[in-house]
Amino acid sequence: MRILGLDLGSKTLGVALSDEMGWTAQGIETIKIDEAGGDFGLDRLAELTKDYTLDKIVLGFPKNMNGTVGPRGEASQKFAEVLEDAFHVPVVLWDERLSTMAAEKMLISADVSRQKRKKVIDKMAAVMILQGYLDSLNT
Repeated sequence: MRILGLDLGSKTLGVALSDEMGWTAQGIETIKIDEAGGDFGLDRLAELTKDYTLDKIVLGFPKNMNGTVGPRGEASQKFAEVLEDAFHVPVVLWDERLSTMAAEKMLISADVSRQKRKKVIDKMAAVMILQGYLDSLNT
């Protein structure tokens, strides 16, 4: 069972992948995207997933702190539909409130420079989103 974890931003897409047992999430990369131009990195995702049989995609769903869905959440909902059409696997929207902040704190505590943090923050957020989902399955 392989599950792909994604953190959609306006300029980048963080990508993580589970191990075959569905226990751990590993960061793969951060893909540059052009949301306004309609380039969501689907070609690169197809390349990355060519070697794996995906059972599911977990996409971060950024809700507001009060639980409502704002513009970024709506963008994630639309992207989930695009992913289902492109890869023909179910897409789970996973509440990602504070995942990017938690990833940032983890990188700061590991003494990663600001410049390096900027390059990996979305990938780490994707790992945290996917790991949260995997942990919920295994409890």
